[in-house]
Amino acid sequence: MEELQDKYVRFDWAIKRLLRQKANFDVLEGFLTVFLGEKVTILEILESESNQLSAEDKFNRVDIKARNSKDEIIIIEIQNTRELYYLERILYGVAKAITEHISLGETYYKVKKIYSISVLYFDIGKGNDYLYYGQNHFVGVHTGDHLQVNVKERDAIVSRMPAEIFPEYVLIRVNEFDKVAVTPLEEWMKYLKDGTIRPDTTAPGLSEAREKLKYFSMPPKERMAYDEHLSAVMIQNDVLDSAKLEGKIEGRAEGRAEGRDEERFSIARNMKQLGISVDVIVKSTGLTSGEIETL
Repeated sequence: MEELQDKYVRFDWAIKRLLRQKANFDVLEGFLTVFLGEKVTILEILESESNQLSAEDKFNRVDIKARNSKDEIIIIEIQNTRELYYLERILYGVAKAITEHISLGETYYKVKKIYSISVLYFDIGKGNDYLYYGQNHFVGVHTGDHLQVNVKERDAIVSRMPAEIFPEYVLIRVNEFDKVAVTPLEEWMKYLKDGTIRPDTTAPGLSEAREKLKYFSMPPKERMAYDEHLSAVMIQNDVLDSAKLEGKIEGRAEGRAEGRDEERFSIARNMKQLGISVDVIVKSTGLTSGEIETL
């Protein structure tokens, strides 16, 4: 029985099917509190053209768009497989969210602060950490210093600081996590990576997840859909890995073939310089007489 209780629904499925329900906001709030480093309370899940609810959409776009207690917008995306131009896509998603939540004729003060959180199950680039934060910064071209914007400077009045306005991006590189889970952040990383939760966890949201995201608590039909989702993810990853391997093999084969061709041309060039007849060079190298004539 303990084995059954210790199996939990993966976060990528939970966020798409379960965490949109108000009764499960505490799990989502715990996740956001840990990864944003401040207490987060969700007021509502927002509808968006980007939110995907179709069972056929196995590899999500925007999984959840929420409004927090500060009236800020939080976008959470789970990405299981590599996608070309991924950074450009999340930039577009943030820009779209900003424009969706300001009405024509409203002042720019109404622009919402956006958080874009990406949970990535693929290698997006080189880096030694599993968690990265990014935001707009103004850096001096010649001095390298960061411009510190004042709230009031002469005739210019800045009502909000850049950190209160500019979007923040959080990239969570799940596959790069390989530590023993000790801190709440590490416990969440462990759950994101392999779906395990410590029985004695006190990490925000994870104790609630232990009760609400049990695999064997789902109805049989829901469990079947979940299992199909996992199979689809694994198959997709296998296809991509096979394509990479085939590409490497083909690349090596092409490289060897190009090396052999260059060797034959080099031999033919040397034989031609020695005055050996074209017929002999053709028989020795396998090149055509036309190829030899161009050397």
